[in-house]
Amino acid sequence: MAIKRLFIANRGEIAVRIIRAAQGLGITTIQAHSEADADMLAVKLADEAVCVGPAPAKDSYLNIDALMAAIAETGADAVHPGYGFLSESPAFVRAVEAAGVTFVGPSAATIERMGDKVEARKAAEAAGVPVVPGSKGRVETVDEAARVAAEVGYPVMIKAAAGGGGRGIRVADTEDELRKLAPQAQQEAAAAFGDGGLYLERAIRSPRHIEVQILGDGTDAVHCFERECSLQRRRQKVWEEAGAACLDEETRATLCASAVALAKATEYRGAGTLEYLYDTKSSEFFFIEMNTRIQVEHPISEMITGVDLVQEMIKVCGGAKLSMTQDQIVRNGHAIEVRINAEDPTMQFMPWPGKLEAMTIPKGDGIRFDHFLYEGYQVPPFYDSLLGKVIVHAPTRAEAIEKMKNALQGIDLKGLKTTIPLHLALADDPDVRAGDFHTQWLEPWLEAGNLTQTGGAS
Repeated sequence: MAIKRLFIANRGEIAVRIIRAAQGLGITTIQAHSEADADMLAVKLADEAVCVGPAPAKDSYLNIDALMAAIAETGADAVHPGYGFLSESPAFVRAVEAAGVTFVGPSAATIERMGDKVEARKAAEAAGVPVVPGSKGRVETVDEAARVAAEVGYPVMIKAAAGGGGRGIRVADTEDELRKLAPQAQQEAAAAFGDGGLYLERAIRSPRHIEVQILGDGTDAVHCFERECSLQRRRQKVWEEAGAACLDEETRATLCASAVALAKATEYRGAGTLEYLYDTKSSEFFFIEMNTRIQVEHPISEMITGVDLVQEMIKVCGGAKLSMTQDQIVRNGHAIEVRINAEDPTMQFMPWPGKLEAMTIPKGDGIRFDHFLYEGYQVPPFYDSLLGKVIVHAPTRAEAIEKMKNALQGIDLKGLKTTIPLHLALADDPDVRAGDFHTQWLEPWLEAGNLTQTGGAS
């Protein structure tokens, strides 16, 4: 049954993105909003809008009862959750399905299974997808630890089997180090948890963060190639690229095929992303988790493939089969996305909610700015600071970096402090230009003072 009335249970730039995709399919859009978001752009663009509660997210965007009441009141036949908020909440999906409404995403069972790291690892192993090598279970003696480490490969991470929080963790590069460190780890684990059992796992130093975009209709699945998201601050991605320049074609093909295998094995429906760590020293990749929703960085996959991921997920969740086969999805050029947040990067990224007095945005071939801004808009202090995303597409990575730099220089958001200075500095950095970075690269770069002080609002 095709979707006719789509309820958008989100806000900000992703709400605008969903509205535009749905309206392009001839679907009526109903925008949920909090009292603080009554004047946001998505409310102005949607066909209808409904208030779901006060400003705090827990009373509005995270309030399942309030959302379900609004869905019933507006006669919506489908719900798109966007990302964040309740997008990966099995309880919300079950409530939606119990009301006879279509959830634009996977089933509650799939979200539950893939949201549990242990279950997701089991599902990956069953589908033949590589996971980080480790001991099959507890390791009780140092001799046993040495045997397992020889199989797993050095360096190894020695962890307490009984607990977390970083207690008892050691990294050994050789068997001699292992024999010295394992007893220390056992003692610390026994003291902290009353259990000296250990677990061993391959330590991947300075990995790259690679993810694969997949689409499924519950039976079949395809991929839209990979993205690299290694430039991160406090585990939050700030700069993303498609594809990953560090991969050769053979590794790329194997990686993407593994993602499709897992999507098919879990009968995945909608858009999703499989995340991997890539060890540049050994050229191995390992599955770490799955995001069972559309992601912030989905536009770069759209730019290199021409696939509208949001429209496609609306169609398959409405009962359609995938509209394309794998051989019809072709990778073209290179795309980069940077996140523009209302934060001052020269002041420890302090949030900067305020009034947007005037706005100039970049335009041009291969330039896209996904946002929810308009002149006079007051950025509320209650939610995530993401204002929008600048996305560029060019034939090569070097050209994409230049295009990004030019696009950023063409943005003016008067009255707000933003992270644009950070992205301009990254675009000029020799390591970034050379593609020589990893998941632990950005924070030391910031601590070393590479982001120069800039005056005034940006």
